[in-house]
Amino acid sequence: MPEFSIAALPEVFVSDKSIYKSVYAAVDRGQLRKLGSRLYTRNLQDDPERLVRRNWYGLIASYYPDALIADRTALENKPAEDGSVFLISSKKRETKLPGLTFRPRLGPGPIDSDRPFSGVRLASTPRAYLENLRESRARGGRLPRTMPRDEIEQRLDAMIRRQGEVAVNRLRDDARAIAPQLGYEAEAADLSELIGSLLGTREGDLVSATGKARHAGQPFDPDRIALFETLFNMLRDTLVERLPVPARSGEANATLAFFEAYFSNFIEGTEFTVEEAAEIVFDGVIPQERPADAHDVLGTFRIVSDLAHLKVLPTDFGGFMELLRRRHATVMEAREDKAPGVFKERENRAGNTVFVAPELVEGTLERGFDFLQALDDPFQRAVYMMVLVSEVHPFADGNGRIARIMMNAELVASDQERIIIPTAYRTDYLGALKAFSQNGRTDPLIRMLEVAQSYTHRIDWSTMDSARADLAATNAFDDGSDAKLKLL
Repeated sequence: MPEFSIAALPEVFVSDKSIYKSVYAAVDRGQLRKLGSRLYTRNLQDDPERLVRRNWYGLIASYYPDALIADRTALENKPAEDGSVFLISSKKRETKLPGLTFRPRLGPGPIDSDRPFSGVRLASTPRAYLENLRESRARGGRLPRTMPRDEIEQRLDAMIRRQGEVAVNRLRDDARAIAPQLGYEAEAADLSELIGSLLGTREGDLVSATGKARHAGQPFDPDRIALFETLFNMLRDTLVERLPVPARSGEANATLAFFEAYFSNFIEGTEFTVEEAAEIVFDGVIPQERPADAHDVLGTFRIVSDLAHLKVLPTDFGGFMELLRRRHATVMEAREDKAPGVFKERENRAGNTVFVAPELVEGTLERGFDFLQALDDPFQRAVYMMVLVSEVHPFADGNGRIARIMMNAELVASDQERIIIPTAYRTDYLGALKAFSQNGRTDPLIRMLEVAQSYTHRIDWSTMDSARADLAATNAFDDGSDAKLKLL
C-alpha cells in the first residue's frame, strides 16, 4: 500500500479499510474534516453542501460500485434541485450526504451503449430518454425519478434547434435499437410518436408551449423569450423622467436625423467623415468607391428624417412585421446580397453571442411582440423594441440600425426625445447589450439608454454647426476602446 498522503487525496473522498486509521488520526490533528458517513474532506473552509455537490460524480463508485447513472440524472448530468442523484444498482439503500442523496433502484444493468464514467457507468442518451418516458411519482415531497413530459419536449425541441432534424431522427433510431435489450419497447414507441409530433409528421398530444408551437409550424427560441420576460418585468418597474421633444425647426429636425443616421452607421463600421456623410445626405453625392456604404447612410436618414412615417406604430404583429421588413429594405436597398427586407437564411452571431436561428425568427418575434403590447410608457417600449429586434437579429445584416430605428420610432410617436448613440458611447452600448444577452443583466442596458436619451436632449440641434460644436465638445466623435463621452 502506498504511503498515506493527505495532499494526494481527492478534495472529498470516502474512507475505506486501507486508510481509515490514518484518516481518523488526520481528523484529530485538524488536517481532515468529516462530512458524512465515511465521507471526509481536506478542505477545511468551504460549506459541506457545496463541497459534496461539486464532487458528486466522484463519490458514486465508493458507495455503489456497480452503479449506472440513470433516469433524470442521466439527462441533466447533475443532481436534481432537491439533491437527488438517481442510480440503478443492486444495492437498494439510499445514502444521504450534505446537500445530496443517492437514490438507487433495481433495473436493467448497463448495456454496451452505456459509457464508463468516473468509476461507474452513465446511461446513453437514447436510454436516458426512454427511462424518462416511464412513469414515476414524487413521494414525500421529493422530485420524481423522471422528468415531466413538458421538460422532455423542451429538450427535444432544443436538440432540433441546435442540431437539426437529423439529430432527433438518429436518437429515435438508436432508442429503437436498444429498447428490446431493456424491455422498453413501449417507451421507444412513445418517443417515436413524440418526435414525430414535434416534427409535424404525426398528430400526438404535446403539452409544452415550445412543443405546440413547433408542431404548429411556428417554433420559437425559449431562451430568448425568457430574456424578454426578464426585461419586460424590469421595465414595468422602471419609470424614468420623460423628455418631451422641444420645439424644433425643420433644419433642427434634419440635423438631428443626420447625426442619428451618421452615428448609427458608424457603430456598424460604415465610417465616413461628417463632411462626406453630409454630402451624401444633403447633396446626393455617392462616392464611386463606396456606393453601398453611402446608400446605407442615405437609407437610414430617409427613414429617421420622416417624422410622419416614424409616428406610425404597429398595432398588431402583422403590422410590426411589415414595418420591420419595409424599413430594412430601405436601409439595405443597395445591398442585394443581404436580401433587403427578407429574413435571414443562415445563423448569425456577434462574438460569443449566437442569435436566434432562422427557422425560429418569426415565432420568437411574435411571442416577444406580445410583451411589447403590454407596455405603455414610451421609454419602456423603446428599450424593449430595440432589444427585441437586436436579440432576434432577424436579417443577414443591418440589424443594429433597424433595432435603433424601431426604438426611436416608439419615442417619436409619443413626442419624446430620441436616443442617439455617439461613437464615443459605442463601447458602453455594445457592452450593455452583451451583458443582457449573455447574463440577463437589465440594469446596465436601461441605464445606458436613459443616459443616451438625456445626452441627446441636451445637444443644440438648431444647425449643423451648433450640433457639431456640442458633439465635439463632449468627445462624441472619439473612436477607440478608451473613448469617453462627456455628459452635458
